[in-house]
Amino acid sequence: MSLEAILVGVLAAVAVFFVVVGATTRKAVPVNLLDARLAVYEAPEEIKSLDELELSRPFSDRFIRPFLNRLGKRVAQLQPKGQAEKLQIMIDLAGRPLGMNAASLVAVQLALAVVLGLACLGLAALLNLPLLVGLAFGVIVGYMGPQYQLKRIVKARQKEMMLSLPNSLDLLCISVEAGLGFDAALTRVVEKFDNALSREFAFVLNEIRLGKPRQEALEDLGHRSGVPELNAFIQALVQSDQLGVGIARVLRIQSDELRRRRRQKAEAKAQQASLKMLFPMVGCIFPALFIILLGPAAMNLIFHVS
Repeated sequence: MSLEAILVGVLAAVAVFFVVVGATTRKAVPVNLLDARLAVYEAPEEIKSLDELELSRPFSDRFIRPFLNRLGKRVAQLQPKGQAEKLQIMIDLAGRPLGMNAASLVAVQLALAVVLGLACLGLAALLNLPLLVGLAFGVIVGYMGPQYQLKRIVKARQKEMMLSLPNSLDLLCISVEAGLGFDAALTRVVEKFDNALSREFAFVLNEIRLGKPRQEALEDLGHRSGVPELNAFIQALVQSDQLGVGIARVLRIQSDELRRRRRQKAEAKAQQASLKMLFPMVGCIFPALFIILLGPAAMNLIFHVS
């Protein structure tokens, strides 16, 4: 064995010895958890000025969103009366995505119309297509695209709320029958589920805590959701509260009625399945079947005739 190998082995053994000794003989430093928690509050942060607080916000909140809101308000004034209200209703049905309002939606439509119009104009110039057609296509797609996407969000959200309503009603009914108040039962639903309906219930609870009457908050939820089943349930709750009927009984009746309606809808869709399957069969299956069955006979007839 060479001298270099012996030296390397000795150095490795010494290094391992010191590592083991250091790990076993190191004393743990006692940590006072109370002092550690209080130390967080002993060094207060420096008070920032209004300019520093404003500059600490994201660039989108400081410039882009206010600019879009101002632009949208100017354009909304030029639109027909009632158009802004329709857009705001659609935004409310979609759950107010990104804190959007009617003015910001109009501004986004205009911005996309300009950007896509210029992009399609340049693409048409590169492909030697009519420039006016490319510009018109880009402007139309950019202006109508946000509204189309918003309508898709509304349909998906309403479907999610309608599917999650029976389970939420069951939990509400069980919670009220167990002795909880209606607000506490709603809080239980919000804590249990995470969907569009639970988020709307959380919004209703926040409105009630801020002083809004419960009936008014629930009625706003029914109009804001756009789901007929949920609106019927809320109207039943409001009437029971006005007439003094026990809310647990109303919840149980509404839960059973909702499940009965869902079962009827499922049966109706099952009965329509045979009719809906007829068109794919006629268009796809029958031509292939005719080719297989009548193809040989047609070939024999062609050869005999020729």
